[in-house]
Amino acid sequence: MTTEKATFAAGCFWGVEHLYVKHFKQYDIKTKVGYIGGDTKDPSYRAVCSGSTNHAEALEIDFDPKKVSYETLVEFFYRMHDPTTVNAQGPDRGTQYRSAIFYHSPEQKATAEKVTAEVQEKHYKGKKIVTEIIPAGIFYDAETYHQKYLDKNPGGYECPTHFLRW
Repeated sequence: MTTEKATFAAGCFWGVEHLYVKHFKQYDIKTKVGYIGGDTKDPSYRAVCSGSTNHAEALEIDFDPKKVSYETLVEFFYRMHDPTTVNAQGPDRGTQYRSAIFYHSPEQKATAEKVTAEVQEKHYKGKKIVTEIIPAGIFYDAETYHQKYLDKNPGGYECPTHFLRW
């Protein structure tokens, strides 16, 4: 089996991971949360939350493109958060909560740009999508307690901004 990586930032990584796992479990995706796009080597959660590292809280997905397409994953990314808010999702504020697609190949970049244009036209005519589409750099795994956090803590913080919009 040949797998690919997809990396998305869409606010609190707990909610992003929870929704992807819930909606794509039949495709045997593997997920982990972490930090990407910043200036500090091996940042901690505390440092990322301070805003001093410029990292985004992100989800990295290993997926089999024969089972689920990258395009489908990108379309879902736009359904599960508000891509028109700069550095914010609901009550979460700061660069670590920005909307970003970190692509791993020229094909992923082209797909992300195509889907973004389609979503802009169809769902956000009155508001501009501010999602960054940028090359994936080093992904640093978040601390163990963050992985599958909402599965391990049912009834805990529910990331209220992560729901399907259409």
